[in-house]
Amino acid sequence: MLTKYEPVILFSIRKLAICAGLFLMCLHSFAQEFTFSGKKQRQSIQFRCIKNLIIIPVYVNDKGPYDFVLDTGVGPMIITEPSIIDTLNFNLMRKIRLSGLGLETVDAYVSQNVEARIGRAKIKHIPTAILKEDLFNLSGHLGVKIYGLIGYSFFNSFIVDIRYSENRIIFSDLDSHVKYRGSKVPITIENLKPYVDVEVEIPDSGKISTRFLMDTGASHALSMEMLNGAAFPLPEKRIKANLGMSLSGQIKGYVGRVKTFHLGKYAFSDVVAGFPDFESISKKIDLSFRNGNLGAEILRKFDVQFNYQEKFMYLKPNNFAKVPFQHDMVGMVVYLDQDQYKRVIIGEIDEGSPAEKAGLCPNDQIIGVNFKSIDAYSLNDLTEMFKSKADRVVIFEVFRDNQVLFKVVRLEKRI
Repeated sequence: MLTKYEPVILFSIRKLAICAGLFLMCLHSFAQEFTFSGKKQRQSIQFRCIKNLIIIPVYVNDKGPYDFVLDTGVGPMIITEPSIIDTLNFNLMRKIRLSGLGLETVDAYVSQNVEARIGRAKIKHIPTAILKEDLFNLSGHLGVKIYGLIGYSFFNSFIVDIRYSENRIIFSDLDSHVKYRGSKVPITIENLKPYVDVEVEIPDSGKISTRFLMDTGASHALSMEMLNGAAFPLPEKRIKANLGMSLSGQIKGYVGRVKTFHLGKYAFSDVVAGFPDFESISKKIDLSFRNGNLGAEILRKFDVQFNYQEKFMYLKPNNFAKVPFQHDMVGMVVYLDQDQYKRVIIGEIDEGSPAEKAGLCPNDQIIGVNFKSIDAYSLNDLTEMFKSKADRVVIFEVFRDNQVLFKVVRLEKRI
């Protein structure tokens, strides 16, 4: 049974999709662009990279800063913590229906009176959807307090240079002189989101052309969602996995590897990919624009310059480019229970995984790892440890039913 603290997404973070086009049309006349004050044309800010996601400080209505995910996969800004906006009266706000992979349709509220500021760049009347509660559980998943997601309005206002190698973003006015670095790749903007044409090699079909959503707000490498109106062919070597959690249950699927993946002139081999159940996702999200989702596990291998207005990006490989793709070798998700003294809790456990074999259980509280207090680790540290090396032994100290137990897990490369 899903509690309010269980992670909404296990394999990656997915967003609610604004399913009412009316919402965007209603706000179009109010929407503006981010602009710098004075003669400022360019700014550089640092970001934190947690589980491949970009966390930036955002001021909302001149208050903050609040940590937001910078996310090419969202159109309107989404606020997941409504307390940051004063004098909210939901009864006076327009209510819309939202849906997305892993979530049943839920209510959200539209505001036409939200200002946002990133660095010295400000926007008035930014299209905003406000949730009454954090249905994503982003804070629990990332281990830091997250207040929302911001995407299209920022990327559409500037030339945005994401330097994953430096944890830095440089954003420049559209008419300023920018030196592009690397290789130019065309992109398409549909429904406020960027798409790129790529080639993938799949069983029995060889290399095929596909279109993927570029999603800095998804921590995975690839999600293979649809091919020729049906499911992607599954790789021969695969494991069953819980790819996500909805308000009414799990999203099932498989994790395997894509033999080759071509992005522009760059090629990657043995890419870890999720293959969600097609029947489930085709009812939840609009797949008419895409075959899949290209996440930050691939994007972070480049320093990326986005130019939405002219519909291209530049990719320059960085020091992450040659790091091999690894899947979680423990087979479980852990999350931070924000309301219970920041306890680290085990969520879903994959069937037949090393975690299940070791006797770990959902809802176990992790109080130590390798004889160190859990306080010595961030969730990001644990994620990297779980993908680190096959046959590595990890000793968990857990609290269950008023008992302290030790469980020994041997990491296993399952795909």
